Amino acid sequence: MANAPTKPTTPVKKESASASGLFATLTIPICIAVAILIYIFILGDPSHFAGGDTSAEPTDYYGTVHRGGTIVPLIMSYLLIVITFSIERFVVIGKASGTSNVDSFVRKIQSFLNAGNIDAANAECDKQKGSVANVIKSGLKKYKEMELEPGLDVDQKTLAIQKDIEEATSLEMPMLEQNLTVIATLVSIGTLTGLLGTVVGMIKAFKTLASSGAPNTTELSTSISEALINTALGISTSAISIIMYNVFTSKIDKLTYAIDETGFSIVQTFAASHKNK
Repeated sequence: MANAPTKPTTPVKKESASASGLFATLTIPICIAVAILIYIFILGDPSHFAGGDTSAEPTDYYGTVHRGGTIVPLIMSYLLIVITFSIERFVVIGKASGTSNVDSFVRKIQSFLNAGNIDAANAECDKQKGSVANVIKSGLKKYKEMELEPGLDVDQKTLAIQKDIEEATSLEMPMLEQNLTVIATLVSIGTLTGLLGTVVGMIKAFKTLASSGAPNTTELSTSISEALINTALGISTSAISIIMYNVFTSKIDKLTYAIDETGFSIVQTFAASHKNK
């Protein structure tokens, strides 16, 4: 009885997890390839350099970024990955929230529970859809099953409802957190790769200074530009990653709180309405 609501849900969740894993597997190499193409054909276009010579001074920002060297497309691929995964998470978390505002949905469910109208609460879950509604609907199904269960006392029935809600939550919530590890990883990698580009640029700058008594100012400025451009790109990528990660964790926490709040209401409503039976 306690596992009945989870049986049809499990294959769907496995399929969703597999699709999410495939998305990550395909997205990362595609973003790297796109970044390389942008670096070569857009940033490296001769029109961005004086006289159409890519070894000459850049005439705009595109040429200046291209001057950052071979680490630039790597950092650009990080930025593309953050943007792509952020869009994917927005879509997934948006679907998990359902068709209307989560707070409004929770208030409606609590109102129906207070009135003892379980059928209306179920109908509201069908209308809302999404992960929050799925978990609440699973708890409401168990609620009705426990009303017809003659072999358990109220405490056992209450525990069974609570356990069912926890099981449904454990199936829904991990899907919301998938791919967030990629964004979290890029927070550190973006900065570190930018620092690597900085070190490489500074090595070239000191090499230029050591190559002759009178330093070549053009080569020296090019090496310093490479160092600074990689630093700026790396820090920018990390900053965007931090912002996106915090936005998504905040949204997930809000959904988790909504589930916990409504689940507690379901359990308390059952206990209060059946304590004398």
